[in-house]
Amino acid sequence: MKNKKRHIFLFILALIAVGSMAQPRLRRPEISFGVHGGVSASYVFFTPSVANMTPVYNACTLGGNGGLVFRYAGHKYCSLQVELNYVHRGWAERSGDQWYGRHLHYVELPLMMHLNFGSETWRWFFNLGPQIGYCVKDEGNAGVLVNGLGQPEYELIDHPFDWGLIAGTGIYCHTRNAGTYQLEFRFDFSFGGIYGTSLIDHFSMASPMDLSINLAWLWNFKKKQ
Repeated sequence: MKNKKRHIFLFILALIAVGSMAQPRLRRPEISFGVHGGVSASYVFFTPSVANMTPVYNACTLGGNGGLVFRYAGHKYCSLQVELNYVHRGWAERSGDQWYGRHLHYVELPLMMHLNFGSETWRWFFNLGPQIGYCVKDEGNAGVLVNGLGQPEYELIDHPFDWGLIAGTGIYCHTRNAGTYQLEFRFDFSFGGIYGTSLIDHFSMASPMDLSINLAWLWNFKKKQ
C-alpha cells in the first residue's frame, strides 16, 4: 500500500513536469504573488473505523486555513503554483451526549500544476499536485451537552510529518490594475498516517482529509525582457 502511495506521488510530479513542457510559451513570463484564506471541514479516515465517528457529518471538524501564494506562468495555459500555508485539521467523536474534538495544526507546502481556460478576464482553473507538511500543534478538547462523563484518553499523534495530494478547481477574475481575485474549492488528502499503520499497529490507515473553500488575491508582475 505504501509503495502504491509513493508511485501516485511520483506520477503527479511527472505529470506536472510534462504538462508544463507541453504548453505554448509566453513571450514574457508572468509572476504572481499574493495571499489566500478560507474555511475547511476536516476528517480523519481510520481503518478499521471508529464507531463514535459515524456518520461522517458527526465526525467533521470546522477550521480555517490561509497562507502565501506564488505563481510562475511561463506557458499560456499552465503555471507552477507554490504555497506556504497554515492548515487546521482534526476529527470529532460523539457518543450520546458526550463529544471529543481533536485539533491538528499544520504548516504545509504544496507544489501544484495550475491549469486555466477562458478569456483574459474570467478563467476557470484546476490545481493539482503534492504537498508536504508538519504538525506544529496537537490538542484536544471535550465537551458535555447533557450529563457527559468527561474526556477520553488519546495519545499524541505518532507521525507529525505529512505528505499527500491536493486537487482544486474554481474561477478567477483578472483585472488590469487591481490584481487577480480567485475563488477555489479544494480537496486535500494525506497519505501519511497520523498514527502507526504497520502490520503490528491497530490502524491500517489513519489519513487526514479536508474540503475547503478559499478566496485569494494575487498581484501580477511581468518579467522584464
